[in-house]
Amino acid sequence: MFSGKTEELIRRMKRAKIARQRVEIFKPAVDVRYDEEKVVSHDRNAIQSTPVTTAANILLLANDVDVVGIDEAQFFDLELPVVCNELAQRGIRVIVAGLDMDFKGNPFGPMPQLMATAEYVTKVHAICMRCGKLAHFSHRTVSNDKLVMLGETESYEPLCRSCFGKANM
Repeated sequence: MFSGKTEELIRRMKRAKIARQRVEIFKPAVDVRYDEEKVVSHDRNAIQSTPVTTAANILLLANDVDVVGIDEAQFFDLELPVVCNELAQRGIRVIVAGLDMDFKGNPFGPMPQLMATAEYVTKVHAICMRCGKLAHFSHRTVSNDKLVMLGETESYEPLCRSCFGKANM
């Protein structure tokens, strides 16, 4: 979290629009933190999107497009890699943003398979809130064991490996 994943997705989708490519952006319907329909970064940059409840809905709605963007991919079901591969087979460029690990440091949802089958993977990192090194982990700062818990700085902090280990002792 707080590494600029959504910011980068928005930047890439806006560039595709400038290039006159037809784009469609999808987000999980469960993500209503900033807006019910727009993908919004922590810096409040936004782009219109279509909220969907399942990955399969993306295939139904991604018609007549050149580029598909998908935000918060970790919240989608395990069909997302199949959907992304189908879109790529159709000749559609697919840009996916999501957390690769959950708050416990385990691979998150469909992300491992997406990363394994992607042509390109760009990992962006936040800065550790405790020591200033690159952060690889999203440490949950509140008591809640649910895997999916929407939150911001009140619930999560980015930590490096060392600080994450200390925080979970």
